[in-house]
Amino acid sequence: MMTYKIVSKYIKDLSFEIAGAKAYFLLEKNIKNFLVNFDIKSQKINQNIIEVDTTLYLSSKKDTNLSPISICLSSLVNFEKEFEKKEMEKVILVDVPKTVYPEIRETLCYLFEKSGFKKVNLQKEIDFEKLYENKKS
Repeated sequence: MMTYKIVSKYIKDLSFEIAGAKAYFLLEKNIKNFLVNFDIKSQKINQNIIEVDTTLYLSSKKDTNLSPISICLSSLVNFEKEFEKKEMEKVILVDVPKTVYPEIRETLCYLFEKSGFKKVNLQKEIDFEKLYENKKS
C-alpha cells in the first residue's frame, strides 16, 4: 500500500495568450487540431516532500503563429515512508499527474470559456500509465 499524499497544489506557471483578432479566429478554427503534450518534473524539497510539476502544453500542428498555451500545476507530495526508486517514479510520473489533471483541464477550459470559446474539447482522461510505459521502452 502506497502511503503518500498531495499536501498542497498551486499554479506555478501559466501561458495563455491570444495576440489579437486574427489569432483569436485562427485559434477558434484550429483548436481541435492542437497537440497536447505533458512534461513532468520533480525535485526533492526535504526528507519526505517532493515537488512535482505537471505541465500541459497545447500547440498548433499547423499554425506556428499561434502562441502555445501551457499550464504548470505544482504539487507538494508527502511520502510517509521510504519508497523504492521504481515505486516513487510511478507515483511521480503516473499517480500525481492523474490526480491533478482534472484540475489542470478545468482551469484551461475556464480560461477558454472566459475568452469566448464555446466548445474546447480537452480530453477528459489522459492515460499517464501508458505515457509512462512508452517513455520506459
